[in-house]
Amino acid sequence: MNILLKLIVITVINVLSFQLESQETHAITVSVEGVSSNKGQMFIALYNAETRFLESSYKGTASAIENNKCVVTFNDIPKGVYAVSIFHDENSNGKLDTNFLGIPKEDYGCSNNAKGFMGPPEWSDAKFELKANKTINISL
Repeated sequence: MNILLKLIVITVINVLSFQLESQETHAITVSVEGVSSNKGQMFIALYNAETRFLESSYKGTASAIENNKCVVTFNDIPKGVYAVSIFHDENSNGKLDTNFLGIPKEDYGCSNNAKGFMGPPEWSDAKFELKANKTINISL
């Protein structure tokens, strides 16, 4: 009985380790061009669910801006459906500034260069499927 239990445990460990090794991950490179100035920084957010889009990112980072552009890479991202949003925090206060109507005063963008009409862009316009390494180009 003891030998049988050991064989079962070894088999389960082997199956689980194979599944972990077989999970493919890829890189998403985000390239932002057409930035109005090199002041401040660019905030880049990666989302993996429609319900959290523009609310709570899956991964995020801030990047310096050089020559009116920036490039960041998110590594080890599993296959799936994602969207990216960015904004240029020109005054380095850590937030997207808006006017009294809630309209952004700083540049922003999304994957697929999705634009919102009378509001923020929609997940359905910004989403993309990740099956291999991918570069997302966003123009401001």
